[in-house]
This record gives sequence, C-alpha cells and structure tokens, in this order.
Amino acid sequence: MKKFFISFLGTLAGIWFSIFIAFIGLTLIIAASAVSSLSGAAPAEVKDGSYLTLSLSGEISDRPSAPDPLEILKGNDSEVQGLNQIVGAITEAAADDRINGIVIECKGAAAGVAQRQRIVEALARFKEEAPEKWVYAYADGYTQGDYYIASLADSVFLNPMGMVDIHGLSSTNLFFKNLLDKLGVKMQVIKVGTYKSAVEPYILDTMSEPAREQQQLYLDNIWSTVAGSMAEARGVEPAVINAWADSLVFAAPGEYYVREKIVDRLVYRHEFDERLMALTGKEKLSDLPSVSVKNYCSATDINKKGNGKGAKIGVLYACGDITDESGDGIVAAKLVPEILKMAEDDEMDGLVMHVNSGGGSAYASEQIWEALEQWKKITGKPLYVSMGDYAASGGYYISCGADRIYACPTTLTGSIGIFGMIPEAHTLLADKIGVTTTTVSTNPAATPISIMEPMSPAMRAAMQGYVNRGYDLFTKRCAEGRHMSQDSIKMIAEGRVWDGKEALRIGLVDELGTLSAAIAGMAKKLNVETWTITEYPATETKWYDILLEAGAEFKASVVKEELGEMASIYETINRIKGMAPVQARMEMAEINL
Repeated sequence: MKKFFISFLGTLAGIWFSIFIAFIGLTLIIAASAVSSLSGAAPAEVKDGSYLTLSLSGEISDRPSAPDPLEILKGNDSEVQGLNQIVGAITEAAADDRINGIVIECKGAAAGVAQRQRIVEALARFKEEAPEKWVYAYADGYTQGDYYIASLADSVFLNPMGMVDIHGLSSTNLFFKNLLDKLGVKMQVIKVGTYKSAVEPYILDTMSEPAREQQQLYLDNIWSTVAGSMAEARGVEPAVINAWADSLVFAAPGEYYVREKIVDRLVYRHEFDERLMALTGKEKLSDLPSVSVKNYCSATDINKKGNGKGAKIGVLYACGDITDESGDGIVAAKLVPEILKMAEDDEMDGLVMHVNSGGGSAYASEQIWEALEQWKKITGKPLYVSMGDYAASGGYYISCGADRIYACPTTLTGSIGIFGMIPEAHTLLADKIGVTTTTVSTNPAATPISIMEPMSPAMRAAMQGYVNRGYDLFTKRCAEGRHMSQDSIKMIAEGRVWDGKEALRIGLVDELGTLSAAIAGMAKKLNVETWTITEYPATETKWYDILLEAGAEFKASVVKEELGEMASIYETINRIKGMAPVQARMEMAEINL
C-alpha cells in the first residue's frame, strides 16, 4: 500500500510539471484557434424542397456547449448539440414551406431519457401539424435510445447487416466501501431520510432494500412510458415490445426485424441515399438538399412563436451539480445575481426555469430558492418550472416555489432529504503511510472537524442537529411552495426519488409535459398566442474563458493518460473534496437506455 501511494504521489508530481511546461505553448495556440472559432459564420441558406437532418450522434445537452479547445486544436467541430435547437428546429420545420421532411440519422447519441422524450414529443407534433411531410430514419445499427426516437419515423431503414438493440432499462450502481476500507478511509455519514441513498456507495457494498424499492418503481414506470411510445409508433402492443426486449433481439437476423415490424426495410446506405434522391428529384448525392439542425437554426429564429410580439418569456437554464462558488453546473454565486438582475427587466412577462439537476449543496440550494422568491416578490410575475431528466433533492429544492411545475413522465424528482458526509482517514494516515497528529486546544470544540480523527460523540450529535434543521427547512419550503402541510410533505419525502408520473400523483408537480409544454402554459397564463423566448444565462464565450477551460481540460486529459486505472480514484477523491459538507443530492442513478 505504501508503494502504491509513493507511486501515486510521484505520478501526480510529474503530471503537474508536464502541465506547467505545456500550458504556455498551449495557451498561445488556443488563443489563435479560439479567435477563429468565435468569429462565427454566415447564416446557412435553406432552399425550397429541403429536408431537415437530425443527427443522433455524440452528446446532446439541454443547450449547445462552448467549443472544446482541445478539439479545436485537432480541427474537430466537437460542439455538443443543444436539445433546445433540435426541438426548436423540428417545431419550426413543421410550418416551414421550404422543408419537406426530416431524416433521422441514428449513430448512437448520448442523451437522457427525458431529453429523448422531448425529441419524441417534437416529432409527434411535427407529424400531427404537417401530415403531408415525411419522416425517415436510417442506421447501420440502432441503440435502444436512438430507436426510441426513430420509431416515430414513417419508415425505419436498417443496414442489412445491422442490429436493433431493445433490452429494457437498467441502472448500475457503484459502491466504494471496499475500496475505502483498503485505503483506510471511513465515511462518517449524518442523514435524514430512509430512502436517502446517495450516501450508500460510501458506507455499503450493495444496495439497501429501500433504495432497491424506489429504483425498481421508477425504472418500471419509465420503461412503461418508453415501451408504450415505441409500441404506439410501430403499431404493436406494449407486450410485443417487452417480448423483443426479453428475446435478446439484438442478435436476430435482418429478416426478423422486418417480419416483426421493428424496421420497415433493409437497405444499404447508398440505397437509402438513392431513395432520398428520388424523393427530392436530385440526380447527384452531392445535390441532396439536406439542412443540419445547426445550420437551420442559424437561418431561422427558433425562439419566436408567430410574430413574437405577444410576450417576452425568459427561460432560465439550471443544469448540473449545485455548488456554492465554483464549478460548471449551477453555481449559486453566479446564478443568484443573474436571477436578481433579471428582476430588473421590465420587458420580461414571465419566467420558466428549466431544471436538470440531481442536486448538490444544501446551502447553495437555499440561496437560489430565496433569489427566486425575491424575483417573484419584486416583479409580481409568474414563475414556472420545467423539469428535465432530473430535478431531485437540491434540484427540487430550487423548483418547489414555482407557481406551476411541469415534469416529464420520465423525470426523476423528489429526493427531499439532506445528508452530511465527512471522510475520516486516521487509519490511512497513521497505519498505512505513518502520519500522526497531536493537537493542543483551549476548548473541547476548538479543533475543527478533520479527516485526521473521527468525530467526537458531541460533534456528531451537533452535526445531526444541523442536518435535521436543514431537512426541516427543506420540507417547510416544499410545503409552502406546494400548498401542503409540512407533515404531508414529510410523508412523501424521506429522501425518496419519484418518477414524473408518481410525482404528479402525490402532488410534487402540477402537470406532465416538457419545456415546450411549460412555455405554452406560460403563454396561456399571459393570455398570448405569440411570444419571444430569451434564454439565460447568456452563452457568449470570451476568448479568455476558452483559455481557462482549455487549462482545465488539458489537466484532466493528462491525469487520465498518466494515471490510467488510478484516474477514477483521483477523480473520486477530488469530487468528494469539492463537495459542501451538507448535501441535498440524489443518488448517482444513470439509467441505461
């Protein structure tokens, strides 16, 4: 073990030296690349007879990401696709006479279930509003997530040698207790809530029964929604979808897929392109009138409904981990001033906050909640919330004060609970690497909580009281926001995670629907039929921001390269180190769609 740590620390020293040497040259190169990248390009031209190409590849986030500096250096256009642009483009294309159809290119996108549900909803609306237009889907092989979207197509095409993977849902949980035991680290946990399972990976080596109970329920409900959508789109019963999932259908021959109505035709890529050429009246592949989502959005204002003059609706994105002062998710020190500044905008008629967060710092969540209350008090205008894949624990905390809450059926929300988690590494320091401590103090409580020693019974009791008060405040905020008694909230709290359908049933949300539904609901509240959306925070990127981001990404890439298998240990330690002591956070549940 001692050799492991000597090697580990020596490797870290080498990493930092490499970073220092390389960063100066990297900075100069990226500066030139960044300026070129940010210069922008002329809006694309959309010709009559075009079709919109929806590429399901790479990562899809709620908004487009800033350019990746390292990918810029490689000459790659690695900008993460924005879900707002995908949905906006599909919506606009329905009424655009220049667009005759949509092609869905399925290449294995990385997206959450609720994110995919927004695309499914947009495609269903496209087909309803523009029945004369066509929708085709093609893949060399369909992942289950991509097939969920592609099933909406009028015709689903598959390479004759391809496969379709339909298998149901699962969520795999990692447990670190045995690793921590080997390292000599013990997690001291103070929590409230039987179902608050975010701490379990650090104190157990397998899932508790309450955690399994809640996870099984929301997985079953979410799969029911996904399978039901695919069944309706393909004209079969939901039981058929489950039969496909149970039969390891990914290994079936192509003819089986056609016979079972999983796909419509088996064609090679060139044959699919020939169909598109015949459909669009083109003789050359290079003449196909394909318009990407990105190019279409550059030529079309997707943030306007009608003439846009009816109302100005703000859409505030709150996505990622909730932290106090730093991070790339929901940073209270940045978001709170943003909210208060928005209160000064007299032209804004209403605000929709889109939340996609599993929570984080309990303190930061309270600050954001209070800022939103100030926004309502200062403006007197309506505040709605739209929930994405997650709006749980701290994500629900910042949502609960809204006038109306929308959740997707596949949203994970609730998890109303709080915990504190403090590592104690006495065994690691004293027994494994030989570090001991001696403390001299004037009072019993003079020594702060330290990883060097376990908490005293008095300190643990004080921390439990602190967490209990935080939980009481959390449930109070929820009770006030949902117009329920605090006792009623506590009955459905206990840290339990609920899917959107269950959340509607028990009163945690008001309506099932995506961000589009929340915006339409806000427009109805404002009694307007046309509106303009303004998104917050602004996404303009300064060249020096890219340089700072480049440094962080370069460091991360070097760490992964140098540490290899040990990189996950380094990242876990860093993540724990950066967490606030008291957390309103749900468990790390990644649903494998």
